[in-house]
Amino acid sequence: MATLLLVSGPNLNLLGDREPEIYGTTTLEQLVAAAREAATTAGYDLEHVQSNIEGDLIDAVHTARKRCSAIIINPGAFTHYSYAIADALGAFEGPIVELHLSNTHRRERWRHTSVVSPIATGVIMGFGGAGYPIAVQAAVAMVNAGKR
Repeated sequence: MATLLLVSGPNLNLLGDREPEIYGTTTLEQLVAAAREAATTAGYDLEHVQSNIEGDLIDAVHTARKRCSAIIINPGAFTHYSYAIADALGAFEGPIVELHLSNTHRRERWRHTSVVSPIATGVIMGFGGAGYPIAVQAAVAMVNAGKR
């Protein structure tokens, strides 16, 4: 079975408690379960890595090379400044879906820039928890179409 990698960046482990007016009350575990269900329905396996440490996320992306069909990544605050994560994603051969719970363009100005977006195949943002299964569907569609 082909594998999708879901990468969750810093502070996403606090979902459900952290700023529920922005991020909702759904926990990361619940979001991963919804993504996993969507992946299983599409005939894919889903692995998940969450870390507050940039190097751990880079290692997860490196490990996905030649092993995973696509990467879905919510880089959290690393979205805005981690060129190291962007470089690691640039070395990945398959589709990359950048994912955000909130619409970062409707938030603080510093959140408007993503160093990941230029590397990503596509971006899904602003749909809250519904974005997780949507991201899986998008990644699967890109894999099936042979797109990067």
